[in-house]
Amino acid sequence: MQKILITGANGLLGQKLVHLLANNPTIDLIATARGKSRLPISEGFRYLEMDLNNPTQIESVIQEIQPDSIIHTAAMTNVDICHQDPTGCWNANVRAVEYLIEQCQRHHIYLCHVSTDFVFDGENGPYKEDAQPAPISVYGKSKYEAELRVQASGLRWSIIRTVLVYGIVPDMSRSNIILWVKNSLEKGQAIKVVSDQLRTPTLAEDLAKGCWLATQKQAEGIFHISGKDLMSPYDMAMATADYFKLDKQLITEVTAATFTQEAKRPPRTGFVLDKAIHELGYEPVSFWEGIEIMVEQLKAITSPS
Repeated sequence: MQKILITGANGLLGQKLVHLLANNPTIDLIATARGKSRLPISEGFRYLEMDLNNPTQIESVIQEIQPDSIIHTAAMTNVDICHQDPTGCWNANVRAVEYLIEQCQRHHIYLCHVSTDFVFDGENGPYKEDAQPAPISVYGKSKYEAELRVQASGLRWSIIRTVLVYGIVPDMSRSNIILWVKNSLEKGQAIKVVSDQLRTPTLAEDLAKGCWLATQKQAEGIFHISGKDLMSPYDMAMATADYFKLDKQLITEVTAATFTQEAKRPPRTGFVLDKAIHELGYEPVSFWEGIEIMVEQLKAITSPS
C-alpha cells in the first residue's frame, strides 16, 4: 500500500486528486490544507490541517504520517496578486517548497511537484520538457525557483507542469472561462475575449490523473501535462458558445492590450505531450469532451438530491 500525502487539498486540483484516490484499496491517502476541510467527501482518506508557511507544523504532520509520496499542489497562482505581493508569493511558492524538501530528505519521501507553463516567456510554444525556462512574471519566476530547488534536492522527484487548468468543484468558489462565457451569454451580456494568447487548456481531472500516474510509477523528471488542443481564450469562448448553442455575436475578439493587467502573460505557451503520453500513459480529453464532463458535474451539483 502506498501512503500519499496531498498538499492544497481544498483547491481545485487537490479536490480532484482526493476524489480520484480516496477509497482506493492500494492507497493510504492523507489530504492536507490550511484550515478546515472544504472537501465534499469525508470517507476513504484522512484530513489534517497543515499550513505550508509553518515549518514546525509541516515537520509535525510529516513526522506523524511518514508518507511514501507527497503530491504538492498548493501554491499562490493568481498572477496579478503575486505581482502585487511578491513576498507572499515567494513564501507560498518557494519557501514552502524548501520546507517540504527538507522533510522529504529527512524521511526519504518521493515528491511530485506541480508547476506551470508560466516558467516560459511564451515566445515559441508549445514547449517540450527540455525547453529553457525564461519566466516574465513574479509568479512564473517563483515557480521556476521552486523547480530549481526540487531538481537540486537529491530526492526522487517529478515536476508536473500544466497549463490553464479549468474545472468545477461543489463549493464553486472558483469560476472558469467556460462557466463565465456560458453565464454571460445566457444573460445576453456582450463579452470581450483575448485571441492573441495561446494555451493548451487542461481539465482538472486530467491534471489529477497525470500527477497520480507519475506518483504511482515513482517516475522521475519533468513531465508536461495539459490538454491537447492549442487554443486562445477566444477559441475557448466560441467553442463554449457552440456547445451550449448560445449567441456568438455577443463575443468580441480583442487583443491582450485591451485589458489592463499588472503582470505580464506569456503570449504563446501550450505543451508537447509526447513524453507524458509515452512514459506515463497519459491520455488527455479534448476541450469539447472537457466541457461535456463539466456539464455532467454541474448537473450533479445543482440537481436536488
